[in-house]
Amino acid sequence: MIHLTNAQDVGELAMIKSLLDGNRIAYVVHGEHVSSLYPGMPFFVSRVMVDAADQVRAEVLLSRLRLSIRETPT
Repeated sequence: MIHLTNAQDVGELAMIKSLLDGNRIAYVVHGEHVSSLYPGMPFFVSRVMVDAADQVRAEVLLSRLRLSIRETPT
């Protein structure tokens, strides 16, 4: 498995996991529970890993998620 992204908080991690689950992409999260104990600490992030065969598809999905978050009107 290879590194896909880091989730900075439990909310972001929940969205990433939901996106991957919904698209049937297998993943592993390193540091999932440690990062929730120390929110906001930059060295306690959750590392999301995916299979190399799913990397491109996962990156495209993740980029669409981040784009839609940035385009939300305030």
